[in-house]
Amino acid sequence: MEAVAVIVALIFAVLVALAVIATVRTVRAVKRGVDRTVHQARRTVEDTRLKARQFAQPGAAGEVAQLRLSLRTSMRATQDALQTAAPEAPSLSEALALFQRLSAHGHELDDELKRLETEPDKDRISARLPELRERTARVKDSADSLRFAAQDRARRFADDDLETLSGQIRMEAGALRHWSDEGMDEGTDAGIGEAAGAGAGAGGRAAAPGAGAPAGEQPEPRAITGRDRDRDAWRSPGYSWQKTGRTENAG
Repeated sequence: MEAVAVIVALIFAVLVALAVIATVRTVRAVKRGVDRTVHQARRTVEDTRLKARQFAQPGAAGEVAQLRLSLRTSMRATQDALQTAAPEAPSLSEALALFQRLSAHGHELDDELKRLETEPDKDRISARLPELRERTARVKDSADSLRFAAQDRARRFADDDLETLSGQIRMEAGALRHWSDEGMDEGTDAGIGEAAGAGAGAGGRAAAPGAGAPAGEQPEPRAITGRDRDRDAWRSPGYSWQKTGRTENAG
């Protein structure tokens, strides 16, 4: 009994441990989902605010919002393109590492532009704009270059795979047609041989009744009686869906 109690206790402890592990993983997954949703909501709200600020405040303030919006859009598109293609192309790991370094500069630049949005001195904003405009263009061009390269690579591999697949299909189609013609030829030859063999056998059977007759004499034909006619009708081949004919007695 003590051994049974120990086994039950161990099973219960294992079940409790598994339940705790499953609960922790579920909580973490839910937390990641919530964090992702909150981050996307904040990003959408920020992009909407920048678009409105870009058109509502012309001049230096509007240009700052435009720079932030273009920078964020380019970096986000490049990140999505690289992360999507990375699982299928391990060689993009170096590109991802370079993008991580570029992201550090992008975040730093975005923070500077964001601080300028609340700068009350319009002259200071105007003085900083040329340098920030140049930095934004450099970061954006680098991000676009990585994204375009990843897209071109994915398209090239897709085209190569499609070309290879098309060639294999053409070869298989040709092989199928070759086998079909060969099978028809073999079937025709076999049919001709069977027909010839059937003709020879029929000729041999037809010549058999007169084989024992003397030369120059023909055997007299034997009369076919009703019983013979009924027996021949019973022996005639038919198909499974045909009904067997009944013999009518002359009675």
